[in-house]
Amino acid sequence: MQEHRVDVVIVGSGGAGLRAAVEITPPYTCAVLSKVHPLRSHTGAAQGGVCAALGNEEEDSWEWHAYDTIKGSDFLGDQDAIELMCQDAIRAIIELEHMGMPFSRRPDGRIAQRRFGGHTKPENPADPNSRRIPVRRACYSADRTGHAMLHTLYENALKNNVRFFSEFFVTDVIVYNGSCRGVVALDIRSGELHVFHAKAVLFATGGYGRVYQVTSNAHAGTGDGMAVVYRRGIPLEDMEFVQFHPTGLWRLGVLISEAARGEGGILRNKHGEPFMERYAPTVKDLAPRDLVSRAIITEIREGRGIEARDGTFYVGLDLTHLPEQVLREKLPEITGFAQMYLGVDPRREWIPVQPTVHYAMGGIPTDVDGRVVLDANNTVLRGMYAAGEVACVSVHGANRLGTNSLLDLIVFGRRAGKAIMEYLRSGADWEELPADVLEFSRERIERLRSGSGQERVAPLRKELQRSMSEYVGVFRTEQQLLQMTSILQDLRQRYQRLRLQDTGRQFNTELVEALELENLLDVAEAITYSALNRRESRGAHAREDYPKRDDQNWLKHTLIRKREGAEPEIFYKPVRITRYQPVERTY
Repeated sequence: MQEHRVDVVIVGSGGAGLRAAVEITPPYTCAVLSKVHPLRSHTGAAQGGVCAALGNEEEDSWEWHAYDTIKGSDFLGDQDAIELMCQDAIRAIIELEHMGMPFSRRPDGRIAQRRFGGHTKPENPADPNSRRIPVRRACYSADRTGHAMLHTLYENALKNNVRFFSEFFVTDVIVYNGSCRGVVALDIRSGELHVFHAKAVLFATGGYGRVYQVTSNAHAGTGDGMAVVYRRGIPLEDMEFVQFHPTGLWRLGVLISEAARGEGGILRNKHGEPFMERYAPTVKDLAPRDLVSRAIITEIREGRGIEARDGTFYVGLDLTHLPEQVLREKLPEITGFAQMYLGVDPRREWIPVQPTVHYAMGGIPTDVDGRVVLDANNTVLRGMYAAGEVACVSVHGANRLGTNSLLDLIVFGRRAGKAIMEYLRSGADWEELPADVLEFSRERIERLRSGSGQERVAPLRKELQRSMSEYVGVFRTEQQLLQMTSILQDLRQRYQRLRLQDTGRQFNTELVEALELENLLDVAEAITYSALNRRESRGAHAREDYPKRDDQNWLKHTLIRKREGAEPEIFYKPVRITRYQPVERTY
């Protein structure tokens, strides 16, 4: 065993983890652990933009941004946290600009902004109740915004002498006598277990898209942070709300950013109809993602999808009317993806698209300073923080608006970093580690390495992903969700009979995939049971057997806690409402 003693351990090297790391300054030490190289973190795949009411292109205000976010969340977002994020957004963008992030620019040199789904303003600004129309609020770096952000933050972390441990896979969090004291991680290169003894731990491990078959997420998106804390009795919040991005490349799930529609792209069915006019007559193709995803599935179900040679269906994203300069300068990556993966030239033909699993609205419950909370009373777990997609503040509620994810990273990553610095300055110290600190991780790994059953990792993972896509998809029913719970029980039993072909220690990627599979099973359990319990339709959670939103019974957050050998425990906490009472969500 190797033990490292640092002031702060950050697990995950994407936007949230790096933004927090930038705040940890000498004399305090900071270690960032990541199972991939920091520049391979999934933040780098974000395309469209990061929003703030700068008003560079047209009149805008943080209050309009906050209202859009609350309405977009189907009124499940905590309004105090949303207001804070939208107020802070303007400063957060200027700060990134000063760090060196290369934003696309207007002719006058100010940061350029584009339209994005669900972002609106009153048609008559003097009358807040007038009809709402799309607004240019998304700041962007062509269609590589996350890439530019990740590189900028990584360079600033290096400047701060942050120490990086790449290809370290966290297997356990050390929670002992009411406080978090560090993590246990597998060094993938050597196969050794390391203990990172810390005064404070921040989880910023991203999402779980690989629970599903078709996803825009990288292969690393296996819900590791959520699963690790879930196994230690820490609850997860609002896990039933899984965002399907409406425009993933057909069959592959590779993201075609909302920026394409922000620049004027149009979704069309097999008849060539711009069908979003039926579902969102005012904002049309720039409706929120849950609404557009359901519209696409409905078009396909009702026979208006475009049939592929293999019998599957999709709809077309039409960019053929856009000037070539727009495709070249503002959407170069999207154009390249369509050509590279499907051989489609967006200048002349529609891009085949279908909904793809994209984002986790739920996660580890935290307060607005990133401190992990344990129950409905918001009791804080001392020394433990979470930020980014792995966390649930909750600013996204039942449905996240496009460009609010990168904003979430920089606003709450920064706030968590500052809160950790305050905690360190208040006299936080290294608390004693339990004697059996390695036992849980060592036992798991040795059980897998010595397994003598007949099951293999890849077929189990494939079955899990196929089943989640079929039974816990864009539309759900009680019968489907119950079916998924029984499939999960079967997969867990089969997991106990795993046999690895590689029993070595160094660079044992099969072992890592086996550990990731257990994480996927735990996350799938939290999603499925939370969805089964919520008997209404709200945001991304569309129950065909309960098609209406039910504020009287379900205007509350789901909390789910793991119980060994039994179904998980589910309990609830109220949504925090400040100024906007729930109303019907129309666009």
